[in-house]
Amino acid sequence: MLKLSAWPVAARQRISGVFTDIDDTLTTDGAITPDALQALADLRAAGLHVIAITGRPVGWSQPFVLRWPLDAIVAENGAVALFLSKKCLQPNQDRRKQLSKIYQQDAATRQANYTRMQQIAARVLREVPGAVLAQDSAGRETDIAIDHGEFAHLPAGRIAQAVQIMQSEGMNASVSSIHINGWLGAHNKLDGARWIVRELLGRELDAELERWVYVGDSTNDQLMFEAFPNSVGVVNIRRFEAELSHQPRYITEGGRGAGFAEVAAALLDARAT
Repeated sequence: MLKLSAWPVAARQRISGVFTDIDDTLTTDGAITPDALQALADLRAAGLHVIAITGRPVGWSQPFVLRWPLDAIVAENGAVALFLSKKCLQPNQDRRKQLSKIYQQDAATRQANYTRMQQIAARVLREVPGAVLAQDSAGRETDIAIDHGEFAHLPAGRIAQAVQIMQSEGMNASVSSIHINGWLGAHNKLDGARWIVRELLGRELDAELERWVYVGDSTNDQLMFEAFPNSVGVVNIRRFEAELSHQPRYITEGGRGAGFAEVAAALLDARAT
């Protein structure tokens, strides 16, 4: 991983959009910091697209897509997206009425998968000592999540055991900085990024990867680090460094929200050059 200062100005000048993780990338101790929030606003004001891609549930994500300056949030590891209508909002208009929610799976598939995933979650809770559902589970529609680092702690061996159970049941599984996520379906963060660019912008992401940057902090960001020639890890990714098969190309000096603000500043400085 190279220092962020090694990111060429010419490469930064070509960037037209930012994908970012949320937990421990935009947020610090569970909340977005003022510098990260201002960075989002500054990027949008400069004309860049800003899209968050997270393992968090759609129910948890809804308040943030209403309040934060984002084009969209793709939640539940690529399964569902939230965004506001392109209509100009009138003063005092209820932003919730402009909220759109779209899914990659049809309703029947989601319902069948939901029933099956609750059975698998129950197995994980039975077989993995200390395993508990993430506290945001009530807002989940297309995946399950086991808490390993937000409000509960699981050691590495039990995290691996939970992942193995999910995979043995035919689920995809990934480990973020706080949760073990499992889901049924072929989607993932990278697939979700391709999908939202197609749905929201009418373009093909693979044809313009060099015009986007991805910012993340954990092992569940590896697909994105591998795919994007411009990828950045906030410095707290160092705690997962030994587990990363694909590392980000650049790394910030600051952690979490402060690190994201560094990335935004690097992009905006390059545009001003």
